[in-house]
Amino acid sequence: MTTAASGARKAPVTSGASPQAGGSATGNPRKASGALPGPLSLGLARGGTELRQFFRHKEQVVFTFSLPAVLMILLGSILDGPTALAGVTSGQLLAAGMIGSGIVSTSFNSIATGVSADRETGALKRLRGTPMPSSSYFIGKMVLVAVSSLAQTVLMSAVAVLLFGLKLPTEPEKWLTLLWVFALGIVSCTLLGIALSSLAKSTTGAVAVVQMLYLVLQFISGVFVTPITNLPKIMVDIASFFPLKWICQGFRSVFLPDGAVGMEMAGSWELPRVALVLGIWCVVGAVLARLSFRWTDTK
Repeated sequence: MTTAASGARKAPVTSGASPQAGGSATGNPRKASGALPGPLSLGLARGGTELRQFFRHKEQVVFTFSLPAVLMILLGSILDGPTALAGVTSGQLLAAGMIGSGIVSTSFNSIATGVSADRETGALKRLRGTPMPSSSYFIGKMVLVAVSSLAQTVLMSAVAVLLFGLKLPTEPEKWLTLLWVFALGIVSCTLLGIALSSLAKSTTGAVAVVQMLYLVLQFISGVFVTPITNLPKIMVDIASFFPLKWICQGFRSVFLPDGAVGMEMAGSWELPRVALVLGIWCVVGAVLARLSFRWTDTK
């Protein structure tokens, strides 16, 4: 009798595993509290934070958006004149390329210096202590770049239309081209900016390196010198390895009439090659950013 009673009393203890298997509050804590946000959700949330931080610094906002537009106004006014193609001025050639160049400024330039500043001030070190992976940080930066680049494109397009008579596209195909060139351009340049930020030892160094590269590429990619056929072929060949030349060429195909294609080095817009080169740089940039990214200055 004693043994039977003991067995009866022990029975509830041995059956205690069943509530855990059923997922009660004493079971899996993650099920009870809900799954953790994924990298995309964290990245979008981080993007909102990046936007708030960016627009709080009014001087930075004014400088970021005004510099490319001011350069377009100054250079376009100085260099504006007739070209070999009737109905297209050199000011319009310059403006179409500089709209593309503007999104490189808000992606490659801004991100390279911004990430360096985050690392130098210890912001990245603090973020490392959170559950956020580096991929979410990258997504957050891309959200910032997408919004700022869109605003930059609208601003510079408006300036080009008002001052230089540039015509907005009317064909759906050209709007589609604008969309994919814009998307591939900002993704590739943002990732390359993140990768380059890891090479600089300070924010000052990042600014110096980025501005030098950007300035040189603008000259040899046919942004400041129009048409691009006026440049030595060797310079254009070097520029063809980098995204800027192809971004500007894609934007010229959108904003200029079809007859302006004769002012390109290849005599065509080469849109399949534009997509190929920018797509390759997206992949290369992602690999470089992932391999080189570091949360702190300690290598």
